[in-house]
Amino acid sequence: MTQPIDRKLDIIILVSPHFNVSATTSFVDPFRVANYLIGSSIFSWTYVSETGGPVESSSGLVVETAPLADVVALTPWLVVVSTSWTPERHGTTQFKMALQKWAAGGVIVGGLDTGAIVLASAGLLRGKTATVHYEHIDALSEIAHDTIVSENMIVFDGKFFTCCGGSAATDLGLRFVHSVAGESIANASARYLFHHDVRGEDQSQNPKGAEPLGYVTSGVVREAIDMMEAHLETTLSIPEISARLDVSQRHLNRLFRQYVRKSPVEYYRDIRLDRARGLVTQTELKFSEIAQASGFGGQVHFSRAYRKRFGLAPSADRIEGRTPFEFRAWPMFKPDIKSEGVE
Repeated sequence: MTQPIDRKLDIIILVSPHFNVSATTSFVDPFRVANYLIGSSIFSWTYVSETGGPVESSSGLVVETAPLADVVALTPWLVVVSTSWTPERHGTTQFKMALQKWAAGGVIVGGLDTGAIVLASAGLLRGKTATVHYEHIDALSEIAHDTIVSENMIVFDGKFFTCCGGSAATDLGLRFVHSVAGESIANASARYLFHHDVRGEDQSQNPKGAEPLGYVTSGVVREAIDMMEAHLETTLSIPEISARLDVSQRHLNRLFRQYVRKSPVEYYRDIRLDRARGLVTQTELKFSEIAQASGFGGQVHFSRAYRKRFGLAPSADRIEGRTPFEFRAWPMFKPDIKSEGVE
């Protein structure tokens, strides 16, 4: 991607209703700062939506946008899709055709947050590796079987890039500044933003070890959770997990109560239901397929557990869960339900 700065570098930012404004501005800020430090408007950016006009973000901040029809004939340096909830609603024919045109013309194309789902729906990620925000990892995996889904914060694959959003978007923007403006400007931009640790492609969205505010989870609990997360469809029993960890079931239960305030059975059931909720609200998969993908033996059993945890049936949640995020708590936890075995 390295190129001399001998022309203006234009960025088109395609946003959808209820996009994540924090991730979007975090991506833009390194270019703004680089312009200031260089003393010239090398980088420029335009917010674009399908019809133009004001677009409200998930936080309520409204951004004025240009209509897609006004920019589709341009050849920008970068195009980035910034979506959040229900990205499938915004992967319209016009969006897809524009993205396909830009990609075919050699433009660098990418997605923030759930933008990879729009890129996949446009057929741009076949045989590629991509990432999305971790809440939508399962949805992307189920929707785009021809895409390798990564849990890393940032993924570059040829002319395509994807990013989980959040503060990782700043890392991504700084990487692009570095690619064209060099090390000095990129480092100065990072310092200006107080972003003193610029992360690369090998950084996981969910690194193991200490929690962000310093809380340290038991290694045994972390290993048990890793096993659970690796066996959401074909589940393990708690005795199996205990045996693999070479600890007693009683000791494992005590550690879970201490660190996560739930029994291993409750925690395992809840993360499977959380996965199911993502697939219910983020995909069009049949409920029987979701039940199977979440480790439930039958749809009736699955629906009953789902209603107990989230307070409504999967069929209702598929409708209400796509309501703009004015927004519902995610996940919508219900009081813990005591259970004796993995359901």
